[in-house]
Amino acid sequence: MSQTRGPVAAGPGSPASHRVPPALRGWAEALGAALAGLVAMVVTAALGLWAAGAADLPAGAFPAVVAATVVAAAGGSLQATGDAGIIVEAQAAVDAVPLSVTLAGALVTAVVFLRPLRHRAVAPAGELLGRIARTAACWLVLLWLIALAARHSFTVTVGNELADQLGALLGSTPTVGFRADLPATLGFGLLWVLAVLVLAFVVSRKAPLSARLLRFQAPVRPPAHAMLLTLLAYVGLGLLVGLVELVVRGDPARTLAVILLGLPNVAWLALGIGTGGAWTGHVDRSLGLPLPHALEQVLRARGQRTLDLGSIGAYDGRVWLLVAVAAVVLLGAAFDAAVRAPVRRPAWRQALEMAVALALTLLVVGSATRIDAHYGLSLIGVGDLGGDLGGAVTLQPQLWRLAAAGFAWGLVTGFAGGLAARRFRRPGEVRDAPPARPPDPGRRG
Repeated sequence: MSQTRGPVAAGPGSPASHRVPPALRGWAEALGAALAGLVAMVVTAALGLWAAGAADLPAGAFPAVVAATVVAAAGGSLQATGDAGIIVEAQAAVDAVPLSVTLAGALVTAVVFLRPLRHRAVAPAGELLGRIARTAACWLVLLWLIALAARHSFTVTVGNELADQLGALLGSTPTVGFRADLPATLGFGLLWVLAVLVLAFVVSRKAPLSARLLRFQAPVRPPAHAMLLTLLAYVGLGLLVGLVELVVRGDPARTLAVILLGLPNVAWLALGIGTGGAWTGHVDRSLGLPLPHALEQVLRARGQRTLDLGSIGAYDGRVWLLVAVAAVVLLGAAFDAAVRAPVRRPAWRQALEMAVALALTLLVVGSATRIDAHYGLSLIGVGDLGGDLGGAVTLQPQLWRLAAAGFAWGLVTGFAGGLAARRFRRPGEVRDAPPARPPDPGRRG
């Protein structure tokens, strides 16, 4: 005979008394998300820089370079430093985001952050804001520690033995280096982590929202998730091409460095160019920044050059395949958004949502892939004595063209995806129920 037991009070030795307090658990989960994202960024940056040969830098600079790469990937700011006495002046600057490192940190941070919420459909706004605030606070502390380590200087020779000897005698041996700008790094780093956490809720299909935000779930999440799939699909295709290059070509270290440091830079550049977008830029001398050969050929021409389908096609006709790739990927993304949208949503509305989402995505892609890097060395401010040390790489997006191309492609693919999705329905979705039959007067119950 079974007995029904009532609630048992938690005594001093019971398991319930040893439960972690909610506040402490919340901070532990926030620290776990921030730390996991940072570790992913450090490991990706270290492997990429090792493949690029940075482990051979003099004076133990490798850890500082890894820290600087993580700072740049998190939206931080690096300042060039130079101390060359009264004779030699060294100037250097690099403004480029290693998007492989950025993407690794963003994905890991978002996944670990959302994991404790995976079994909930709705959560109070105060709880969600508290989780975001705690994670952002932990992230800022960790980023501050990384920024303190992002500091180093190198001694540079001017390439002339007599000039080097004179510089040493006069105390003007040139040095060039870098350090993190702490206020700017923490400010932009805060914006970065807030954007990652907010976008995690926007693109996730299962992350809980507050009751007031549920009405925005249907029009926002399907196209936002489709844009995430688009960006990840291009990274996956780029990784596939990179692995083929790794096996076929004779420079595996360079290819591996591109994959681990700048794969999204190149892959998302292909997305923008394939949809009709453009960048303007120039390559003066090689600075060790990995660029595809066709892009370097275009950018090495005299003066500023426009990087688009036409200019690259003059050197490599295979670039027109990017149009076909864009059509396939974007149609698939639009179809995914349409089948996850509410039933009977008109195709024109799906087209408009896809157009806005793709235009915003290409604006972000253009801003994230800009490059502005130069390194110069001059004697008394006159002439360039740096030889191969001097050079510049610039790559600036034409944002208006990217936004217009994204809006046009979004309209077409969104409308086509909406029409195609009418023949399908989501798993578990119930179509319109048949009208209820009136009760039979002759039946009871």
